[in-house]
Amino acid sequence: MEFLVDMVTTVPEGASEDDVARMRGREAARSRELAAQGSLRRLWRPPLAPGEWRTWGLFRAEDAERLEEVLASMPLRAWRQDTVTPLAPHPNDPGR
Repeated sequence: MEFLVDMVTTVPEGASEDDVARMRGREAARSRELAAQGSLRRLWRPPLAPGEWRTWGLFRAEDAERLEEVLASMPLRAWRQDTVTPLAPHPNDPGR
């Protein structure tokens, strides 16, 4: 199955720039691992308001339970709110 995940990150008050940089580095490394495994297919940056930290991701997983395991393995999940939308094939999809 494929899932569109809207990921909104809120950096906790008191987090230093070093904390944020370390977290971003860990997230980037984990994202590369998930991409290599085939779980993370694409990432997009939607239009953002000033100060907003948001990403849209296309993930592939066997089911919603497995997707939750994948999302929970991402370091930024500690600061992030995820909204998951399961996707189904469209009969007129030109990519099919």
